[in-house]
Amino acid sequence: MTRKGRKKRLHFRDIHLFKREKGSPKDDHSKIGGPGFSRVVYCNESNSLEANIKNYATNYVRTTKYTAATFLPKSLFEQFRRVANFYFLVSGSLSFTSLAPYSAVSAIIPLIIVIGVTMVKEGIEDRRRKQQDIEVNNRTVKVHEGGGLFKPTEWRNLKVGDVVKVEKDEFFPADLLLLSSSYEDAICYVETMNLDGETNLKLKQALEVTSSLNEDHEFSDFRAVVKCEDPNASLYSFVGSMEFENQQYPLSPQQLLLRGSKLRNTGHVYGAVIFTGHDTKVIQNSTSPPSKRSRIEKKMDHIVYFLFGVLFLMAFVGSVYFGVVTKEDLENGHKRWYLRPDNASVFFDPTRAPKAATYHFLTALLLYSYLIPISLYVSIEIVKVLQSIFINQDVYMYYEEADKPAHARTSNLNEELGQVHTVLSDKTGTLTCNLMEFVKCSVAGTAYGHGVTEVEKALAKRKGAPLTLNGDDYMEIPIHSHNRTVNEEDYTEIRIDRPKKSVIKGFNFDDERIMNGNWVNEPNSDIILKFFRVLAICQMTIPGVVDDNTRNVTYESESPDEAAFVVAARELGFEFFKRTQTSLSVNELNPVSGIIVERLYKLLNVLEFTSSRKRMSVIVRDEEGKILLLSKGADSVMFERLSENGREYEEETRKHVNEYAEAGLRTLILAYRELTEEEYKTFEEKFSEVKNSVSAERGAMIDEVTTNIEKDLILLGATAVEDKLQHGVPECIDKLAQAGIKIWVLTGDKMETAINIGYACSLLRQGMKQITITLETPEITALEKIGEKDAIAKVLKQNVLQQITEGKAQIAASSSGVFALIIDGKSLTYALEDDIKKLFLELSIICASVICCRSSPKQKALVTRLVKEGTKKTTLAIGDGANDVGMLQEADIGIGISGAEGMQAVMASDIAIAQFRFLERLLLVHGHWCYRRISSMICYFFYKNVTFGFTVFLYEAYASFSAQPAYNDWFLSLYNVFFTSLPVIALGVFDQDVSARFCLKFPLLYQEGVQNILFSWSRIIGWIFNGVCSAIIIFYFCTEALSLQSFKNNGKIAEYQILGATMYTCVVWVVNCQMAISIDYFTLIQHIFIWGEIAIWYIFLLVYGAMPLSFSTTAYKVFVESLASTPSVYILTLLVVISALLPYYVYKAIQMRFLPMYHARIQWSRYESLDGTSPLHDTRP
Repeated sequence: MTRKGRKKRLHFRDIHLFKREKGSPKDDHSKIGGPGFSRVVYCNESNSLEANIKNYATNYVRTTKYTAATFLPKSLFEQFRRVANFYFLVSGSLSFTSLAPYSAVSAIIPLIIVIGVTMVKEGIEDRRRKQQDIEVNNRTVKVHEGGGLFKPTEWRNLKVGDVVKVEKDEFFPADLLLLSSSYEDAICYVETMNLDGETNLKLKQALEVTSSLNEDHEFSDFRAVVKCEDPNASLYSFVGSMEFENQQYPLSPQQLLLRGSKLRNTGHVYGAVIFTGHDTKVIQNSTSPPSKRSRIEKKMDHIVYFLFGVLFLMAFVGSVYFGVVTKEDLENGHKRWYLRPDNASVFFDPTRAPKAATYHFLTALLLYSYLIPISLYVSIEIVKVLQSIFINQDVYMYYEEADKPAHARTSNLNEELGQVHTVLSDKTGTLTCNLMEFVKCSVAGTAYGHGVTEVEKALAKRKGAPLTLNGDDYMEIPIHSHNRTVNEEDYTEIRIDRPKKSVIKGFNFDDERIMNGNWVNEPNSDIILKFFRVLAICQMTIPGVVDDNTRNVTYESESPDEAAFVVAARELGFEFFKRTQTSLSVNELNPVSGIIVERLYKLLNVLEFTSSRKRMSVIVRDEEGKILLLSKGADSVMFERLSENGREYEEETRKHVNEYAEAGLRTLILAYRELTEEEYKTFEEKFSEVKNSVSAERGAMIDEVTTNIEKDLILLGATAVEDKLQHGVPECIDKLAQAGIKIWVLTGDKMETAINIGYACSLLRQGMKQITITLETPEITALEKIGEKDAIAKVLKQNVLQQITEGKAQIAASSSGVFALIIDGKSLTYALEDDIKKLFLELSIICASVICCRSSPKQKALVTRLVKEGTKKTTLAIGDGANDVGMLQEADIGIGISGAEGMQAVMASDIAIAQFRFLERLLLVHGHWCYRRISSMICYFFYKNVTFGFTVFLYEAYASFSAQPAYNDWFLSLYNVFFTSLPVIALGVFDQDVSARFCLKFPLLYQEGVQNILFSWSRIIGWIFNGVCSAIIIFYFCTEALSLQSFKNNGKIAEYQILGATMYTCVVWVVNCQMAISIDYFTLIQHIFIWGEIAIWYIFLLVYGAMPLSFSTTAYKVFVESLASTPSVYILTLLVVISALLPYYVYKAIQMRFLPMYHARIQWSRYESLDGTSPLHDTRP
């Protein structure tokens, strides 16, 4: 019978997690109402008195940093938190007093420009966020208005308790409790890409009691009360209960639809709003990542403090001298008669000399403030943003297959990329593709599958032994051999004389003994049958549509391993093709009749996989009425759950598992047992009881119940899947090792697998000695079975300490050789304890490579923290999954791989790349360039300001420390902003000491950043000293050339404004020409900026000098009437420039000839034909 609005029937995409639960007023809800579980939601009564009393958050979401009211004060506070900006604010404020040696306007304008540029940048970024907020908050959804009428309403107006109707391909506007859907069984499909980046669909299911609410009008009388946990950030947990028609029903994450998710493949759903706005789980998760600052930026602050100290010292010395001389003005017959000491103001009054000296000290602090570069911070921000753009647009880091370029998510750490000392890497999905292929298996003690893995190839190459493939010897063939071609995409080898197999995603198995139905002829065909059934049935995969080309069923799975198992079962004759709410259908080969038959298995329970359980199981009833428990899991937990009579093939299986691990394969153990009706009934009662309990411990109680049923298993065999190395990983790791970067791999794999993957990817190399720290020994295992927990822990800790001590002694006793450290997860637990971790780190630092096996996400983060804090060097963590987020945030730099495990790692990272091999170019090219550019830029900034500031100091000393500025007010103010700013920005963006090709060809060049050679205190002081020398030369030449000589046509000498303009001209020429001889890579932009700045100075001097005298003051017509028409000024300028740059030029020439840095040797090699004594043959950086 049909009727209008009949709901869709479930076909291929149904999935069953747990059996639906009946409500009971006796269920345990003791946690509800207690701490952390106080939320009460009145469904369909959002405007009731009880609901309004709760005063829950609105659904309006704001992600902006500022509001219209807070932008000005908050952004100003952010800017003046920087000590330099705060200093200029204070000096700008004092410029309005009589203490200031210059006008207030000229002091304030540069500060306004610098602060304004940064605030505009902040405002633009925040406005973009505001536009996104407006778009999201103004989306509409249908809300129940009463009487069964649903009306479109904007998201921001939703309230807790509202009942909403979300239609296909719409986003969920808040965290909703699923009530019903367009499917009969009240299920729906959800895409969570915005939450975790995963594209595979998740299945949600409403409670049975509300699944009958099919039509809009049926909600007119719907009432329910939900009591649940308070808002929290856990995306994958939800504890609550619903009171409906005087019955209590437990709620789980299966009923929760999260804001930001999208409804897919479902006509519509009805839901009640549980959490709104900033209470929703996605917003609770949107905490700001930890603030990271580069080491150079931190050191730059120290340099600023150092210059503040120099500034205060100069002001103090000058003020003491000024006080002494001022006091002597009356005693020595008016030595400085022109100051009128007998009738002077307090600033020059000999009778109040201490007070005059104090005032002079304050004035000097303002006058010498030009030692501090006011535009330094904003210039660096601009440069870093432009550097990030170049990183994002690098075509050599673009992954065409996935259409993913590199993406610098923050520009704060660009230069840090050039100083990485240690790389800590995940393995699966980072070094490997995370695309699993079923390669081998062991069934009933017999190994099947002839495939050769990349690890086996590397192993054979290392040992020089042939591989056996289908009974034939297999050896690497030279790339130009006529017998071989190479697939450049995945480095797989294809024999020309062998027909190429059809490529099936997830399946790379080849063994005629069990393929094409031949398994029926095997001695243990009954075990093989059960093995394939477990593969086909023990899974959480969703069957999809039939592929038009292959006519095979496609599958959607949250795990690439599981998808590979189902595909393997299909290819070997056991095709899982249909799933309903209570059953699974499989097409099987009948071993007796030899024809394909359809088998139906009633699905009773699914015992899900968790990281602590390390296994999953399903309980099904077959067509004969037998109840079967089918299980698969890690060997570390499965072998111990076998029954005494289920271990027939244990020895052979263990041997095969170890061989598979040595071949770099991921293994799982498959087992089963038959349950009696009484056993299952007892289990089901306990299972239902703990599922109906509503408490934070429900998960632990479920684990306890499932553990009791997953025992006395019968071993069937083991699977082996290969996760291929990404293209270019060995070459990348080899290049990083040549650059002197230490590489750690933190993986959850077995030690044997990790070691062989290490050889395959060049992390472990021929001749490298291994130090292994492990607690997986027979003695330790036996001790764990008989001893007490505390006593065992003490013994294990002592054992780990002993192994670490022996490892250090082994290295100390070795006169030569390179070492690698391999440690398992259990040992790592003790090695990270406070009293051992220092020794562990010392041992690790000595080793060239470190592999941590069986590592948990928490251990990854703790290891990263230990390396970062212990070495005091830059650490870089790289990973692709949610389990790597802690590691990425803990490291100085977090690199996210946008791979197959979603986008959690990318969203927590500082920089995202698509492939591990791009790390080589990111560090060795962009990292080196950014480090060198930022270092040189900061050094030059301080040089040019010291040069300028010391001419001011020298002139004031020349003028008896009378606080007389050498330059016009606007000359002082615009020095940093206009006349010297652009060349230094061009240096930070475009300069290259060597090309990208040479950066990669000579990776040892990277050590200049690791050792911080280009930003050491000696180099910084050297540049400051260069600035002092330039200032002395400029001042001496100018004063000597212009003093006491007739300068003008009427015979008058040059006045101080002419001296000031001449000195300023020389300063502009010297600092810009210093830039010209310092840079290594000239571009047209740099030419324009360097010579353009000098031209701008002359243009400014001409225009400014033409303005009225009241405005231009000492610059009035000084260029037209005095400088332009005087040939000696041009000669003097040329002489000063040559003299000021000569010391630097001589120093660089001597350094290049006798003590060249490594980049200088490479530059030299580009221009000269070198023999065997080339500097490049010296490996020291």
